[in-house]
Amino acid sequence: MASVYSPSTWTKVAAVSGAAAVGLGAYGAHAFKPENPVYKEVWRTGNLYHLVHSAALLASPLVKRPDLYGSLLTFGIVAFSGSCYLSAAFENRALGVGAPFGGFAFIGAWLSAAF
Repeated sequence: MASVYSPSTWTKVAAVSGAAAVGLGAYGAHAFKPENPVYKEVWRTGNLYHLVHSAALLASPLVKRPDLYGSLLTFGIVAFSGSCYLSAAFENRALGVGAPFGGFAFIGAWLSAAF
């Protein structure tokens, strides 16, 4: 299936997302001081998935359906990691409601690479 976006589009998305992941990781490691230490781990989890899936975005030009793969990964990063970041930043578990949707998007992206 032909890609709507050029291969370099997904490389740029990966680069911006990866840079954001590194910056948010540095903030989480050095400046983020939640009252409840559990939220430090929530931040770390969101950041780990953000960084790993930003790197996975670099493979978009290599898969059969690059737009599907890249879109699902991008949505997953925003929904899963974004929910983790928000939940941790505001120390409110209710803000993590988007995480399962992001997780399913990650699973869909990995499966789309196989077929």
